[in-house]
Amino acid sequence: MALRITVEQNTDTMVLKLEGRLAGAWVAELDRLWAQISPERNGRKLALDLRETTYADAKGIGILRAIYGETRADFLTGSPWTQYLAEEVKRKDAEQNQEV
Repeated sequence: MALRITVEQNTDTMVLKLEGRLAGAWVAELDRLWAQISPERNGRKLALDLRETTYADAKGIGILRAIYGETRADFLTGSPWTQYLAEEVKRKDAEQNQEV
């Protein structure tokens, strides 16, 4: 199963929409794409649209944590699972900040 990654931009916001499974080779593809588009953000708010994400493995969650840690992105969720995924990404970041 594939992952579709769509980037939508306007003057205030960049939205990274993930559709499908964030696992395996698709994690590296998201990492590559993020490295490419991150400099183009220019301080705009980032939103991670997970509404059509169906699965994320540990490495997938790791890349979301890295992006969130860098940007404090907003999450767009549409199901209990995607809400859980967003909370899991933010929870680990909060735990790490408390340890510092």
